[in-house]
Amino acid sequence: MPPQKDIVKIAIQMPGAYPQLIDLDQKKPLSTVIKEVCDGWNINAPEKHALQYTDGIQTYITESNRLDIKNGSILRLTTAPGRCADQLYTGIQNLNTDVKCDSLKQLAGISTDVTFAQEFINRDGHALLVDIVERGSDSSEVLAHALKAFMELMDHGIVSWENLSTVFIKKIAGYVSLKAVDASVQQLSLAILESMVLSSSSLFEQVQQEVTLEQLIAHLQVQNQQIQTKAMALLIALLQSAGDGKKREMIEFLGKKSLRQYINKNIIHTSGAVGDEMVHYLYVLQSVTLNTLEPKMRTPLDPYSQEQRALLHGLRQLAFEFDSEASLTTEKRHSLCAKEFKKLGFSNNSNPGLDLNQTPPGLLALETMVYFSSRYPNAYSRFVLENSSREDKHGCPFARGSIQLTLILCEILRIGDPPSETGQDYYPLFFAQDRLLEELFCICIQLLNKTWKEMRATQEDFDKVMQVVREQITRTLSSKPTSLDLFKNKVNALNYSEILKLRQTERLHQEETLAPPVLELKERLKPELLELIRQQRLNRLCHGTLFRKISSRRRQGKYRRTKGCALLPLHKLWYCRLSPNHKVLHYGDVDEESETPPIEALQEKIPVADIKALLTGKDCPHMKVSRSSLIKEVLDLAFTITYDLEEYQLNFVASSRTDFCLWTDGLNVLLGKDMTSECTQSELDILLSMEIKLRLLDLENIPIPDAPPPVPKPPSNLHFCYDFSQTEQ
Repeated sequence: MPPQKDIVKIAIQMPGAYPQLIDLDQKKPLSTVIKEVCDGWNINAPEKHALQYTDGIQTYITESNRLDIKNGSILRLTTAPGRCADQLYTGIQNLNTDVKCDSLKQLAGISTDVTFAQEFINRDGHALLVDIVERGSDSSEVLAHALKAFMELMDHGIVSWENLSTVFIKKIAGYVSLKAVDASVQQLSLAILESMVLSSSSLFEQVQQEVTLEQLIAHLQVQNQQIQTKAMALLIALLQSAGDGKKREMIEFLGKKSLRQYINKNIIHTSGAVGDEMVHYLYVLQSVTLNTLEPKMRTPLDPYSQEQRALLHGLRQLAFEFDSEASLTTEKRHSLCAKEFKKLGFSNNSNPGLDLNQTPPGLLALETMVYFSSRYPNAYSRFVLENSSREDKHGCPFARGSIQLTLILCEILRIGDPPSETGQDYYPLFFAQDRLLEELFCICIQLLNKTWKEMRATQEDFDKVMQVVREQITRTLSSKPTSLDLFKNKVNALNYSEILKLRQTERLHQEETLAPPVLELKERLKPELLELIRQQRLNRLCHGTLFRKISSRRRQGKYRRTKGCALLPLHKLWYCRLSPNHKVLHYGDVDEESETPPIEALQEKIPVADIKALLTGKDCPHMKVSRSSLIKEVLDLAFTITYDLEEYQLNFVASSRTDFCLWTDGLNVLLGKDMTSECTQSELDILLSMEIKLRLLDLENIPIPDAPPPVPKPPSNLHFCYDFSQTEQ
């Protein structure tokens, strides 16, 4: 009979007694269940007892959470939360320091349970903890347990943080600022202050007055990772709770105090690994700092701003300096400015400010261009002048590229996006470099010019080039470079050809063609497909090919006998084909109008068995004389077969690279050698790809394991096998 859905089979323990295995009826009142358990152990006063989980967080069982009990759970009969709260309330007030310390330690552990916390707070127990902190006369151990218990009680949200007194806040802040305080007390004090800041704006103001940013920076320089983490948590809480104006002031102040350098030295580049909590805070600090650039990113160029117009014309004047500009008339000056803005790469050369109306990146694009031109004037001038000297369609537009590049960097760095509650994607480079966006722009705008030339791009390829540049930046930043120089070296090494290789590899991985089982299948298919290519090559030789003869009078008589190629005018043709039984090569002169001649019409023949070697390129005898007069294309298409003890040669010059590959492969097959042409490898890759895709059709969307599943051990006996040797009766 299957168990009823309201019955749960559990075990209940109690120190000094044998466990009870019971069927817990979820419809029965919990007080009745506890009474039955107490009766099983002959315990009086069941109302003073409760059930509690033994594993993990030892939560009390109540009517509200009893449905979470699963089959096989192990519970414990323990003191009821109300009675436990009374005992600890009394123990905390004990004059004996040891009793008081033990009570606070126990309180800190059990306060994680909301049922107990409610009972203890109902007895105004949290006020005792506040009093211990405000007096400050107890030992560091007592104080640490009191702060821990206070934190656990407040985390349940039963008591508001705003009910705390100013004296308490000042005392907690004092523990943060004093260097002689125990590390555990400082750590807990920082955590309490963080919760205060996040709870209300009024407490934010009080904490900000009591705890200075210099004190938090000092805590980031200690060796204790827990204090570093809590100090960073409080710093992040202060930044996120501040208004926009106040936040900007705080970030500027932290920049002047070299916060990023301290983080880079004392947190990121320490011997130990950075903890997950600290990684999140570093991500938030990076996000909050970069988001101060959002207003400029959302603001278009103001056409009436003299300052912004001066910056825009400063870009032009720095790139194209003409002393005679002042002497020009207004009309000629406007015409000259329009031409120069066009050379700079602005789309609206008569009114370049219109290009900066796009938001994002807005004014941020103008600032990055100005920063590059002023910080690296030689690189800026070289970029502009190099591209302005090219044809319009081949030049890389500086202004258009800068605007798009600034937008790409804003998207990669997620400027304008609020920090995620679980984000951990921070860049160590951010903490090693001031003005990260501008410095990245200076490197990447030069990368854009380099990639543009590598791709031999035109204006029509602009979007394609920017996609490649985005990929170069993203891939490099994902490797977490720790310095700007390292980023520069890596991103420049990741050229366009490397990007294509990476894309190809990722595509193959996505198609699972690089999985070990698929690679093994490819190796098994290769012999069959290579045999198919061999047959195709021999069939092509049997069909034959028309070759032209090359004239070279100086080569007459050089060899005892040279047939087929050379010595005759260019219009002379000859034909060569393999016999159907693959034993004889037939060749002879033919007319230009003739189609495939029959074998009988080809009078000359060479037995395949007499062929000794196949020569190609500059090793061919007919290519060795006056080689300087031969163009490279002819050298790449020439091949020769030697026969009859290598005293005779038959010289060929193919009409195309395809014919050259087919004939050299076919001749190598006849000689029993491997096919080495690029056509063979290309065709083999195509055939393998097609065959693999056909064979994997039934496995679509099914992951292929890297290794076969383990073979199970053989059974201990084979008595289950049927014995066919016995005749049936």
